[in-house]
Amino acid sequence: MSVFPSARLPRLTAAALAVLAVAACSGSPGEGPVELRFSWWGSDERQATMLRVIEEFEAENPDISVSGESTDWSAYWDRLATSTAAGDAPDVLMQEDRYLREYGDRGALLELTDLDVSGIDPLVAQSGELDGRVFGIASGVNAYAIHADPVAFEEAGVEMPDDDTWTWQDYAEISARISEGSDGAYAGSQSMAYNETGFQVFARQRGEALYTEDGRLGFSEQTLTEWYEIVEEMADSGAQPSAERGVEIQAGGVEQSVVSTGQGAMAHFWSNQVGNVSESAGRDIELLRYPGETEHERTGLFFKPAMFYSVSARSEHPEEALRFVDHMLNDPAAAELLKADLGLPANLEVREAIAGDLSEGDARMAEFMAGIEDTIVDGNPAPPIGAGGVVDIGSRVADRLAFGDITPQEAAREFMTEVERSIGAS
Repeated sequence: MSVFPSARLPRLTAAALAVLAVAACSGSPGEGPVELRFSWWGSDERQATMLRVIEEFEAENPDISVSGESTDWSAYWDRLATSTAAGDAPDVLMQEDRYLREYGDRGALLELTDLDVSGIDPLVAQSGELDGRVFGIASGVNAYAIHADPVAFEEAGVEMPDDDTWTWQDYAEISARISEGSDGAYAGSQSMAYNETGFQVFARQRGEALYTEDGRLGFSEQTLTEWYEIVEEMADSGAQPSAERGVEIQAGGVEQSVVSTGQGAMAHFWSNQVGNVSESAGRDIELLRYPGETEHERTGLFFKPAMFYSVSARSEHPEEALRFVDHMLNDPAAAELLKADLGLPANLEVREAIAGDLSEGDARMAEFMAGIEDTIVDGNPAPPIGAGGVVDIGSRVADRLAFGDITPQEAAREFMTEVERSIGAS
């Protein structure tokens, strides 16, 4: 499934292309700074920070003016698809791994051959590469983790787990004990069924993968069935909220999670979200590594690019666009403003330079990331075209499982069938 509007991208007429070509050549060089557009998604707080970064860049580069464009996650992809199809994409844009191939394979992104990436963390240095060509550079790194509320554990009379050794069965049993020990005041854990990233870790622990290098599913039906069986077990034991409540929580996003609202002990999110979760909860939330990391021959956790910096292939000012990306990526001054909002900086020297300036929550995240770094085996191939639809597929299947409409095995089959259709692998 393409994120590009199907009625636009392939049907630009020769006349329309001619108009775009004339527009692209109509600038008046030498009459002021080069004007770039930079687009990203995120919160109002991120927008304010980004605008400060842009001001600082413009002060150091008076020959370049940068116009910032920000929307929420959902609107971002709709707008980017439309503007790209019309030949009006921003010069510099944020990309996400689910969509990188969607744009890179269609010639919408500039190959980043003239950018200094010598300082990038080796665990994500090649994450924006498609078939040997680089179309995205990681802004920073994240890891998936269990966000745990020590207060909920204490009030339920349950000890925090040893996350070096705990198993998936431990996770399910601990969650049930928290719900029971708190007389329902706290849910042991939020349902893990709604995001494919958690399952990705689970599959990797078993030597499998979410996707293969050639863009097909890389896991077995048995492994996904086992994942859904744990979800069903936790629903039956009361370890997680009811199906009705689970749908409401999922719709509310991170801010309405059981941990953020003080209604549960554990939830699954990215490591760089711990500061926001702690702020919402009004107390310090801890990060735990995923269950099952020592159950099998290999670990499953991985460093994920928080997002990518990419440049439009249609940019009229690619050299200046690359200068801006270089500033975002390699200049400690930019990182001093951004801190860990875009993940821990991908540039290792920059990461070290700002380590002492991180907020308390971000410092806990940095400590967690340092603690798991030596256990990470490898990264993941870029998702295939159509992977952007997998979140919605997973949510629909999770709802049907939660309400008892399908069994774990039926859920696995349904998920795999729909995802294969979405990525064109059926």
